[in-house]
Amino acid sequence: MELSLFDWGIIISVLLLFLFIGLRYKNEGSKSLESFFLGGRNLPWYIAGTSMVATTFAADTPLAVTELVSKNGISGNWIWWCFLTGGILTTFFFAPLWQRAGVLTELELISIRYSGKAAHYLRLFKSVYLGVFMNAMIIGWVNLAFMSLIQVFFGLTFYEALGVTFLTMIIAVIYSSLSGLLGVAITDVIQFIFAMVGCIILAFVVINSEEVGGIQNIKNSLPNEYFNFFPKFQFENSSALNLSLTVGTFFSFFAVQWWASWYPGAEPGGGGYIAQRIMSTKSQKDAVYATLFFQIAHYAIRPWPWILVALAAVFLYGGFLENGEVELVNQFKENPRLGFVFTMKQFLPTGLKGVLLTAFIAAYLSTISTQLNWGASFIVNDFAKPLGWLKSNQILISRIVTFLLMIIGLAVTTVINSISGVWEFIINCGAGLGLVLILRWYWWRVNAYSEIVAMLAPFAGYLIGLTILEPYFGEEFITQNGTFLFTVMFTTLAWITSTFVSKPTDQKILEEFYKNVKPKGVWKHVNLTHQNKGLGNLLVSWTSGVSAVYSALFIVGYFLLGDYKAALIATIVFIISFFMLGKKLKQGELV
Repeated sequence: MELSLFDWGIIISVLLLFLFIGLRYKNEGSKSLESFFLGGRNLPWYIAGTSMVATTFAADTPLAVTELVSKNGISGNWIWWCFLTGGILTTFFFAPLWQRAGVLTELELISIRYSGKAAHYLRLFKSVYLGVFMNAMIIGWVNLAFMSLIQVFFGLTFYEALGVTFLTMIIAVIYSSLSGLLGVAITDVIQFIFAMVGCIILAFVVINSEEVGGIQNIKNSLPNEYFNFFPKFQFENSSALNLSLTVGTFFSFFAVQWWASWYPGAEPGGGGYIAQRIMSTKSQKDAVYATLFFQIAHYAIRPWPWILVALAAVFLYGGFLENGEVELVNQFKENPRLGFVFTMKQFLPTGLKGVLLTAFIAAYLSTISTQLNWGASFIVNDFAKPLGWLKSNQILISRIVTFLLMIIGLAVTTVINSISGVWEFIINCGAGLGLVLILRWYWWRVNAYSEIVAMLAPFAGYLIGLTILEPYFGEEFITQNGTFLFTVMFTTLAWITSTFVSKPTDQKILEEFYKNVKPKGVWKHVNLTHQNKGLGNLLVSWTSGVSAVYSALFIVGYFLLGDYKAALIATIVFIISFFMLGKKLKQGELV
């Protein structure tokens, strides 16, 4: 597919803008490791919060939502909507703690929370495991999604698309290694605006096109199951149109996954680039507001343009049109996520093609630049520094590591065959770890061995479930997400056992941690009654926050789909919930 000179002009101008920002903030990012990896701890909440949202908007996310909607309707999004509960938990229970901890990276927390050689080796191991291995997996799947988009859009071969991806990554490396997190965050804001505007334009153009004929025509043409916000539980595999979820699957999503699984951008208790952005804010209030803004924008606002385009793609390419193109229908059935790209090619005129392609490039760059900066922070601060390898030229070394991580990520891209396979692997290899990441802030007895076992046990649990339990129990065990639930149970029992049979953290470390961070919970060396004052406010804020954001999500959806009665009910719930939350925020009782 050919782009006009106007389209190319938009793309090149925006890329040059990102490079300019990298040069503009080069001096600020070069002052120290704190400046390079945390932007000097001076970001306002709206910059940090928007940066969080932009990072989770990669090239793969609209395509993934298209696949979810095609297979399970709107309710298929509960696979990631369920993480909101943990996100709001992070907002009120953990954002102030991360800010008060004063660490440069989340892994540095290990050294101020645990003691002994176990803590030392845990920090070293996680720096490589997360900074290199897991980071490369994430970069690989983001690259693969971006490549699939440009392959379809331009008709490129795999290696031609890989070459384009390499050149695009170079741009990310240049501006992120020059300016550090400050430049990354500033470009994230611009990238998010482009990405959102592009997707909104696409949704408007496609839904109102002559071929689609409006959202009401889609509703009249597709089965009602596609428009359910909540899944219809499946108890038997007998439906011809199977858009339902099993009880076990929905239970694992909504009741277990949000607190049990480590997942990029939705780590229980914060972590990853979310913790990095929290620690980069200039105050505890900014930390809370930034994280709250992220939850609202991520769950309630951003998904609906993707969902509308996904429904249109199902209508156009899912075999519901008598005059639909057979080739596109066959490709869509084989790979539903490409439906989003098909709509871009078919409906966008000159100029708008450049805008939306720029939006996808911007979304891709925001994720890649963050992953490179975040991964480099672990290798430099949590591997090289504890080993005494960081004597001088710290910023230069950080830039070199950023480049090397790009090369590793590109290499991993060539061996990944399935994005969904990477998702499944990451979810299962972190199943059960989440509870440790939550409780280490609230229970003095959690120690380095707890976290070590919780990291390793999921691999054993997943292997047992995959090789022994699935063949034994059969199809029902698989459809009920039994392997994941078993892995969570196995890991939880393993780390709790290891906690009580191992020595607790040194008392002096615990006292110093409590003195600086001031966590609530169970700390045996303090007055529990005084220490847990205000815990009720946090619980009220958590529940009202979850209710407010979910109801906002449903308000937008019901309004767009023309269900105004349901939208009114959701609005009432939102007003009540937001009033309760706003009252706590106004009183300043959450920090």
